[in-house]
Order: sequence, then C-alpha cells, then structure tokens
Amino acid sequence: MHDVVRSAVLLTPAELKSMMDAGRDLIILAVQSINPYTGADSIRATRIPGAIDTEAYADFQSPSATERGARPLPDIAELQARARAWGLRPEATIVVYDSDRSMVAARAWWVLRWAGLPDIRVLDGGMPAWLAAGLPAESAPGKATPSMVELTPGHMPELDADAALALVEKGILLDARIRPNYVGGPTPAGAPPRGHIPGALSAPAPDNVTDYGNFADSHALREIYAALGADGTKPVGVYCGAGMSAAHSVLALAAIGIKASLYVGSWSQWAADPTRPVARGGRPR
Repeated sequence: MHDVVRSAVLLTPAELKSMMDAGRDLIILAVQSINPYTGADSIRATRIPGAIDTEAYADFQSPSATERGARPLPDIAELQARARAWGLRPEATIVVYDSDRSMVAARAWWVLRWAGLPDIRVLDGGMPAWLAAGLPAESAPGKATPSMVELTPGHMPELDADAALALVEKGILLDARIRPNYVGGPTPAGAPPRGHIPGALSAPAPDNVTDYGNFADSHALREIYAALGADGTKPVGVYCGAGMSAAHSVLALAAIGIKASLYVGSWSQWAADPTRPVARGGRPR
C-alpha cells in the first residue's frame, strides 16, 4: 500500500524515475560532501540525469561560530542567491540526494524547508540505491535555469539551548549522536565536555537506516521512536553534534508523521557554554 506520509518526504528510486517519466516539474540536487570522519568522498563522477551539484558543508550552513555552534544555519540572503543559481522554484518538487545514507541530504532537506520551499523530498538510499536499481546516470552535472525565488527563514520548528533543556520536562529530547558521544567521559584540560543534555534520550541517527543505506520501513521507524516516547503524543526535539544527523532524525520522524523541532546549535553550541549542565553515562540523568 502506498505510504502517502512517507512519500511526501522520501522517494524510492522507482518513485523518482516514475515522476521523471511523467514529466513532473522536478529539480534534482546532488548534495556532495567529503565525510568529515572517514574522508570518503561522494559519488561525483556519476549523477542522476539533470542533477545540479551542491556542496553540503558550504551551501547549507554558515561558518562555525562558538556562540552558534559548528554548523549554524546559512545566511538567508546567501542561501537565496544559491537557490536562484540552482533554479529553485516553490512550485517545483525539489529532490535532494547524497551518497552517504542521506545524512547530508537530510540537512539540505531541512534547510530548504526552513527557508520556505514547500515540496522538498529526499531520495531514499541516494545515489547508491539509484545505481543499484539499474537506473540511468550521467557524468555531467545538470544545467540550471536561474530563478528569482524569494526565501524567508523560520518555516521549520527550531529549539535554542534553553528550549532544548526545557523540553525534557514536557516532551521528548532525542540525542542523535552515536552512543559513545552520548555517554561521554573524561576530557583533556581545556577541551569541551563530553556527555549529553540532562534528560535527553539516546537515539543514534544511524539507527534510522538499514545496512543498505535506505531508511528503515515505516513500521520499524514507528517502533524505534515509540519506544523512546516519540509517538506523537508529546512534543519532540532532536539535537546531535552540530545539526547534521539531527536533521536526519527529524526527516525519519516526518516520514512517520511526527513533527520534531531541531536544535541547530546542538552539542557544539551547548558544550561551548560552561554554564550548561552536562550529564554523563548511559542514562538520561
């Protein structure tokens, strides 16, 4: 049975190909990146036909700032200039994809939604899934027709540090980092503390996907998040290290119909403030 909620944010390769064949008004963005942990590069030599290149760590964030975190949101005027160069239009369906389990594509999805573009979807499984399905690919990037799109900020729910801490009392605050970062431990002198926001629940973003890199089926996602209390009955917020993998979890939640707020500054902002409390260990408090 077709999952309308899921397909509003996630597309399978077959669904995207069907939309392309039907002549839908589509703009496809390839979100390129070099993984900051492994050094692995995106699949850059091969693209979905017509896909326009973007850069994850340049186009969808501002430079790091201690008081704002490692990956602050982009300046809206700069993002608008890029969006115009990419030819983005509010009436088009904009599909974003990457080569790494949708980790950076999810950030692009969130930022473009935050900037007011209404129909942004992520290709589930990204370029590896497209190629595995035997679908056509091209080596050259697509050529955009520049637009005059106007963007405005604030169209996705956000948390600041105070709101994130308050949420643990009235809702569910999820920590999307891998569990060792959540547990924390001793830190060298002068280094930021390790651990988590007191009351936050460990919910690693890699658990959103299968071994093949596509998102888990909707039943599995519902069970994963319901076990943490994120079942739609309470407000939900998500943070991570710097607002990248948290966007992945916001996307996973959206795919099962649960709206979640993103703490963009995340741990990189929280830990830079010595007045903020830090919990350590495998339990929330």
